[in-house]
Amino acid sequence: MQDRIRAFVLAALAEMQYDVSEVTGDTDLGPAGLDLESLALAELSVQVEDEYGVKFDLDEMETTALMTLDQFTADVAARIAAGTATAASGSPA
Repeated sequence: MQDRIRAFVLAALAEMQYDVSEVTGDTDLGPAGLDLESLALAELSVQVEDEYGVKFDLDEMETTALMTLDQFTADVAARIAAGTATAASGSPA
């Protein structure tokens, strides 16, 4: 799942005109790596939300900027798993 998320994120970044040719899992999303600004992080988050049905709060953008690509994709995968677990354990209809 994380590999699929990574591929989606890289494709989204490429569409946003970021050079992802040298990006690895250890590349920071923020100033030390891709240098995504808050607007770009928000756009990426919205695309991930739309694709995977997860939610990010606006106050999480600062934390996201400090993540590496692998950390971000792991976070998204964990949110997906948590959402699936919550839906599976929901009350019967």
